[in-house]
Amino acid sequence: LYRSDTHAPLSVVSSRYQVVQPRAVLEFYRDLTEIGGYEMETAGVLKAGRKFWALARTGKQAVLKGSDVVDGYLLLATSCDGTLATTVTPTTVRVVCNNTLSIALDGTSHAIRVPHNTRFDADAIKQKLGIAVSQWEHFMHRMKQLSECKVKGKESLDYFLHVLCGPNAKESIRKQGNTGQPGLPHDRALKTVQALYEGRGRGAELAAAKGTAWGLLSAVTEFVDHERRARSREYRLDSAWFGQGAAIKQRALDHALQLTS
Repeated sequence: LYRSDTHAPLSVVSSRYQVVQPRAVLEFYRDLTEIGGYEMETAGVLKAGRKFWALARTGKQAVLKGSDVVDGYLLLATSCDGTLATTVTPTTVRVVCNNTLSIALDGTSHAIRVPHNTRFDADAIKQKLGIAVSQWEHFMHRMKQLSECKVKGKESLDYFLHVLCGPNAKESIRKQGNTGQPGLPHDRALKTVQALYEGRGRGAELAAAKGTAWGLLSAVTEFVDHERRARSREYRLDSAWFGQGAAIKQRALDHALQLTS
């Protein structure tokens, strides 16, 4: 496979590989924008064209206390090198800081995935999409619960340790303290995300986020989307949407919801 504009090679695939063209990604949204009230916002490529994506606003919006606005989006992405199935993901964007979060509850993502050994059938996906997008109200109800869940003292550090370092992080710190070993390799990340939560983050002082579980989650999503170390902004975006960063955000969401149960 190669780019038609520069003829740069993208990958070597078998004859069974079902290619999804960039035009098909954009055309997917045509009737959603003309009939469904969606609004195309942006599109782009990653890894020199090996991955490409488009993001559209769904028209859904929720406001948490203190005018903390969250908009609904739909992300469609695919790859030419097999590193990503064609994936349609209902996504939220927190307006104040432009943080993204996939709609997923109880460890279940509402993303629709089409492997590259299967033909991309846009109409079939749109039929499934209605169910996925209908989860918006339920998801935002849970986010409002997070904004009403107050966090006490040391709970924030425990939360960030669990999300960034794993469930056994506190035990590791205790052992290191006893042996005089240096701190965790995630020390910089922990300090950064704690600072975002305590006021440095965009929107951290809004009523919905200050001292709440929503504030904890927002600090992690801002860290992953905008602060986490990466070779470039492109690598950070790729990770935040499709890689390790996306997994961190999912852990952050799952653990934040546990605080309200």
